Amino acid sequence: MRLWAQFQAWPASAVLCLTACLTLWGAAQAQDHANAANAADLQQAIARAMNGKAGTAVVLDVASSKVIAAYHPEAAARRVALPGSAIKPFTLLALLESGKVNEQTALMCKRRSTVGEHKLDCTHPSVKQPLDPAAALAYSCNSYFTTVATRLTPSELRQSFLKDGFASPSGLEPGETYGSVALASTEAELQLQAIGEWGVQVTPLELLRAYQRLAQLSQQPTGNLTPLFAGLEGSISYGMGHLAQPDAKMKVAGKTGTALVEEGAWRHGWFAGYTPADKPEIVLVVFLEKGHGPTDAAGVAREIFAAYARSRGAPR
Repeated sequence: MRLWAQFQAWPASAVLCLTACLTLWGAAQAQDHANAANAADLQQAIARAMNGKAGTAVVLDVASSKVIAAYHPEAAARRVALPGSAIKPFTLLALLESGKVNEQTALMCKRRSTVGEHKLDCTHPSVKQPLDPAAALAYSCNSYFTTVATRLTPSELRQSFLKDGFASPSGLEPGETYGSVALASTEAELQLQAIGEWGVQVTPLELLRAYQRLAQLSQQPTGNLTPLFAGLEGSISYGMGHLAQPDAKMKVAGKTGTALVEEGAWRHGWFAGYTPADKPEIVLVVFLEKGHGPTDAAGVAREIFAAYARSRGAPR
């Protein structure tokens, strides 16, 4: 009798199991359709934001490393350029990890600065008190970074950049090229390398991957790295990257950059960052030929982040 009861229960159990499986499958299908629709919306947004501009932009899913949307991905894979101030988070990372800077390392901005033949006057708002590393990163203070960079040896800075993935393929695009990281031979070269004006060349995909690692690291930071992530968030909330913040409660963390080009006297613009700042889902890189990071590249980023906020239903 017991065996017969168990036999009779099998069909019901099978039905329940099948129903549960179909429910889960249906939910997964619905999620896939939603993800596809969101990706399509994001692709349209990135095309609109980059319309008429020379350059590239790529959105990457932080968890899966899947490219969600891209504009001129071939340029992202093959354009090699100086990163400008977009490299500063990695200089700060090297300084924090080596213990040569901590959250209390505060310096006054000198405003005017010249390294070698490079005039590097700070363009951020005048600040009457010393800048700690988080504020220095948020304001992209050249005076601060060229000063503290000398606490690192040329080999320490180069090795740290290599560890961050620079001078290596990103693995995101077949046949991609990649940049290089030189070894500084003078103090001036070291200072310029620390702010992305000499000795470090990257592709947009390399920078995208590097910021993806920062996004992942932000979820498991050690105490001494707090200034780095505070600075990336501060860059958007009050600093030089504030134009990248969309009109939404979803917060962005990131960094702008503007650097000289080797082809002429003009500059190109960068933005790299992730959102939501407290629990990153996507990471974005924007590279503009003949552009300015804090205005042009950050403005493009804002449009793309705004589209992503709408797609996930983030409140305004």
